[in-house]
Amino acid sequence: MTSPQGSTRPAVLPTLLGLGPRAERRRRALPAGILRLPTIGVDIGGTKVVAGVVDGEGKVLEKLRTDTPDKNKSAKVVEDVIVELVLQLADRHDVHAVGIGAAGWVDADRSRVLFAPHLNWRNEPLQQALSERLRFPVIVENDANAAAWAEWRFGAGRGEDHMVMLTLGTGIGGAVVRDGYVDRGKYGLAGEFGHMQVVPGGHRCPCGNRGCWEQYSSGNALVRDARELVAEESPVVQPLLARAGGTVEGITGPLVTEAARDGDPTATELLYEVGTWLGVGIANLAAALDPGRFVIGGGVSEAGDLLLGPARDTFRRTLTGRGFRPESTIVHAALGNEAGLVGAADLARQVARRFRTIKRRRVERSAV
Repeated sequence: MTSPQGSTRPAVLPTLLGLGPRAERRRRALPAGILRLPTIGVDIGGTKVVAGVVDGEGKVLEKLRTDTPDKNKSAKVVEDVIVELVLQLADRHDVHAVGIGAAGWVDADRSRVLFAPHLNWRNEPLQQALSERLRFPVIVENDANAAAWAEWRFGAGRGEDHMVMLTLGTGIGGAVVRDGYVDRGKYGLAGEFGHMQVVPGGHRCPCGNRGCWEQYSSGNALVRDARELVAEESPVVQPLLARAGGTVEGITGPLVTEAARDGDPTATELLYEVGTWLGVGIANLAAALDPGRFVIGGGVSEAGDLLLGPARDTFRRTLTGRGFRPESTIVHAALGNEAGLVGAADLARQVARRFRTIKRRRVERSAV
């Protein structure tokens, strides 16, 4: 739904889940059963598809997982996988709507996947296709937006009316939750923070540009730097290489993180550099958006303070106006890898609420 000013702010969400007194009064006025409706969330990534039944408190009641079809497979193959998982769960649970969290660009209407780098989705009308096959109300959401919503509702963002979430994986995903709604931007494409340029002429990014933030603060950056040390035959990386079984292919982000936790100095230094670049980017976002809290999730964030410690230090050193302004807090995400499906399911709950209200009114009119 679009406001007269062209914003993509959904009109129903602030009234249901906003933080202000009026929004809270309206939320309490809703029938309790509506807020507890079980719904299904589906998180579609580059390697796996996970579907789960989620209750109104954000608890995952049951979860199923399968591999993501190859990106060369048709869109219908991916739809088949989603439908199969949803129907299996629906056989065992009284669910009322389905939310899809897709790793890709989703339009402002939350109906089409404009582009998904890991799937053969190009301007794909996913919402319509799944609604027709499932006979449930369906919403489609960007996976980072869904994860941010979950953290705001149930996790590390609770109680904060202006939150930015960053997900550090192979790249950097992002989302903004403000005043009880996901700020998707004019065209639904906000939050692509990983492609802000931080080093002109720097490392080439798969997006086609050079020097993108995610080339310096992501799982790919961590692994690339470690493997470059191996290519240079640096003696400092030999313990890390031995841990990887003596092969450069064995050096992965989780392995570097594990080594850093065990005290490996090279692994610790590599995470420090990634964390430093993370702090630089967060300071830039604070200058532009001025949120109250940054929530850091994704696989790389499992390094904890080995990553967030240098990020916080660099943020304080580089924040514009430092010393003369309030500082955003930087915290670790609370929901882990379930955030995407929990957020998608909770956003779908609002669709279920509207669907039930419309259905009830139709019944009431027909009885007159």
